[in-house]
Amino acid sequence: MAQQRAVRTRAAILAAAASVFDRYGYDAATITEITARSGTTKGALYFHFPSKEELARGVLRELTGDLTVEPADSHVQALIDMTMAVTYRSLHDPIVRAGLRLAVEQGSVDFSEVSPFPVWAGLSEDLLLRAAERGELLPYAVPRETAELVVSAWAGIQVYARVMAGRRDVERRMSVMWAHLLPSVVMPRLLLELDVAPDRGARVEAVRALRSASSGS
Repeated sequence: MAQQRAVRTRAAILAAAASVFDRYGYDAATITEITARSGTTKGALYFHFPSKEELARGVLRELTGDLTVEPADSHVQALIDMTMAVTYRSLHDPIVRAGLRLAVEQGSVDFSEVSPFPVWAGLSEDLLLRAAERGELLPYAVPRETAELVVSAWAGIQVYARVMAGRRDVERRMSVMWAHLLPSVVMPRLLLELDVAPDRGARVEAVRALRSASSGS
């Protein structure tokens, strides 16, 4: 019972911290605001996270905790699904939103050692290497370079969509990115088969939620 309570308290603190970091950024966020939103005491917060810095790191680590998506017909589609699913989460999950802001923010603390971008680039490269082995990529497409391009473009789109439209159109912008990028790296025979629709992430997450519910029942 005590362990379950501790897990719930930690999750409540992370969720509250995420909402504060997302709204104010790291430097302007305060422990007082975070404890008020989480309904916990400073003692409880410091039990789980000894400082605001460690709390921010906790939020960032959540970004790479679970990036699995349902198997797709191609490894390129699996990469598209991963990016579109995280994009969908950026609209609905405060942890993802806050983590993205912390990852790109140039504040008083360097969080590069817990940045999600190298992890995402590695996962993307792995999928692209498998795609190349199956003949899905054009001969001159370099998996590592393409993976880094995908992740950097994805991050840039997140920032641009936040500034220009409060993220509301970020799924459409990601769809446009893939529509422009795929012809330069993917074999022409696959282009009409790949699903890059703006709602792809929502559908991927819906399937994932159903599978999770079924496995837990």
